[in-house]
Amino acid sequence: MPSIRVEGVTKRFGKFTALENINISVNDGEYVSIIGPSGCGKTTLLRIIAGIIREYEGHVYIDGELFDDKPLEKRGIGYVFQNIALFPNMNVGGNVSYSLRAKRFDSKTIRSVTLEMLELMKLTDRYYDYPARLSGGMQQKTALARALASGAKLLLLDEPLSLLDLKVRTELRYELRRIVKDLGLTAIHVTHDQEEAMAISDRIIVMRRARVVEEGAPLNLYLRPKKIFTAYFLGESNVLEGSVVNADEKSLEVDVGSLIVKARNTGFQIGDKVVVIIRPELIKFSSEGIEGVVLKKIMEGFISRLIVNVNGLKITIKKPYWRIQGISVDSRIKICFPEEHVLVYGYPERGLYSEISLY
Repeated sequence: MPSIRVEGVTKRFGKFTALENINISVNDGEYVSIIGPSGCGKTTLLRIIAGIIREYEGHVYIDGELFDDKPLEKRGIGYVFQNIALFPNMNVGGNVSYSLRAKRFDSKTIRSVTLEMLELMKLTDRYYDYPARLSGGMQQKTALARALASGAKLLLLDEPLSLLDLKVRTELRYELRRIVKDLGLTAIHVTHDQEEAMAISDRIIVMRRARVVEEGAPLNLYLRPKKIFTAYFLGESNVLEGSVVNADEKSLEVDVGSLIVKARNTGFQIGDKVVVIIRPELIKFSSEGIEGVVLKKIMEGFISRLIVNVNGLKITIKKPYWRIQGISVDSRIKICFPEEHVLVYGYPERGLYSEISLY
């Protein structure tokens, strides 16, 4: 299982900076997702690691070996593209065995490896079918089987599920992780889908504007992000601006305009201008909480969303539908913000919008 290290990688296309001083590492057997807004440099980074882009500043190491000048075909990397790239004139078996035939393996080995990959993907009965007869999910699984048939131990996935239907995408994401773990591969998965990254990753790297913002385990990034952008981008948030009006070593109180929000103190003092972020699903109903009026109730399948007016502030709450069956528009409810789930950040020098803007 290979490890990857990217050191000081910068890539410019003319005057446009696609990557700026990227330093990341991926351990043996890790499944790492890279997420961020469109155009932040995710795919460019993947193509540099793969060897598709050859001119850049910095270095790429795989298993400690410098790979900057190593030809693409000698890197031992499997690459699965966003746009499903199958040969339309070849059947499933022909597509999967393409790299093996190109490397002139004997026919017995070719058939054995091809069948092994198809069995892994549950596509054995599709051996003689052509891509046009396959669903989108089956086409992408065929592309994945082809990437793995080459014997690659490092798998690069460039938004491999983004063009698939929601149900197929959800099913295939777990198949991807299972296959990677069963085969003992190292994988880097580029996606703009935060839920997808949270579900399948050992670790997530967040990018914005050509730079790495933050990285960490999915749950840590979600519950305790160090950066405002990560908190805003990863999942949904209620974002409030305010000032610290009371503080001790352990806790603080923030005036957000029309109510006081309590939180853990991570180094703030009275008078500090701050940004408060609260996840909609972590807000609780409480008979001793703050009263609000329901403005909207939106059903989203299992999860329902409430938009609540709390002292003039619009607060979003998300709960399983059965928790709010008795609540309707104009209902008066009482809610509280658990201190341990309230995130507080220093107010950005360039303003809040500049800090959370996707582009």
